[in-house]
Amino acid sequence: MIRDARVLRAGFVPREVEHRDAEVNHLSSVLEPITNGEPADTAIVTGPSGTGKTCISKFVTERLREEVLDVEAIYVNCWRNYTRFRTLYQILDELGATIDIHRQSTPHDELVDRLQQHDGPRTVVILDEVDQLEDPSVIYDLHSLPQFAIICIANKEEELFSRVDDRLVSRLRSSEHVRMDKYHDEQLYDILSARAKWGLDEDVITDDQLYRIADAAAGDARLAIGILRTAAGKADRENHERITDDILLDAAEDARAQIKQKSLDSLTPHQRVVYDIVREYGPVGPSEIHERYTEDVDDPRTKRTIRTYLSKMEQYNLLEAEGTSRDREYSLVDSAAASPMQ
Repeated sequence: MIRDARVLRAGFVPREVEHRDAEVNHLSSVLEPITNGEPADTAIVTGPSGTGKTCISKFVTERLREEVLDVEAIYVNCWRNYTRFRTLYQILDELGATIDIHRQSTPHDELVDRLQQHDGPRTVVILDEVDQLEDPSVIYDLHSLPQFAIICIANKEEELFSRVDDRLVSRLRSSEHVRMDKYHDEQLYDILSARAKWGLDEDVITDDQLYRIADAAAGDARLAIGILRTAAGKADRENHERITDDILLDAAEDARAQIKQKSLDSLTPHQRVVYDIVREYGPVGPSEIHERYTEDVDDPRTKRTIRTYLSKMEQYNLLEAEGTSRDREYSLVDSAAASPMQ
């Protein structure tokens, strides 16, 4: 049943992207100076989860590397590499320049010096989930080095700007902004149809079923592809000739649970403390959350940072908020209330 499993994976970058021509062209034009050996502007790519931000960024940099010999691309997941050291180390590691760096004792400035001394090809650095950085000054580190072009990926611009200092805010505001909107159901159907065409045997899934996946995913391509992948995997394991409606129902629930677990596993230690407080005491307001949080950790972050954590978890459907900003309360998302598979 499964012809090419790669096509169904979340991180797969297709040869052609659906319904993002304008965004692809915009990002390509920002990076074009690199093809002439010149510095490129920083690009900020924003939009809700599942709108293709990472896919588009990787797609454009891959096309760039096909066109130009002396261009490299480095991808850094800032949710995983959330400290300044980890981010700088990851970039240097990709450049093959970490051979004598000690994780425990090497100062940050030495890492920046190493990047300054890099005289290899011009390099595009994709900083995914950049609003997760505990110390966003790493953006400034890279911004000041002309041999590196930066793509910053975040859910919301304002959350990124609220966490950086004034010298960087003005630079980022003058950067090129590529904004992604949620997909419509028809667009999600086209994305799923293309994945099914390349990844599955013919007649394994009907158009009606693809439309139902698109409807249940509510504009989130990551979830839509997850449902398709989960359904195909289950049908294949159980030796079905096609994906049945019952399998599709189970797959929608499983795919949501997998994405939720992946998001939970990605939380930083401080974010996990905040999440656990909401799980135990919710519905609960930001002040009480911060109060309990400061009792639970040795080096508490600021109230503003905690608000950013809460907003991030809301965007990833781990938490939901009710009320205005003054009397807002957070609680865990009721997964049973998500868009059902019709």
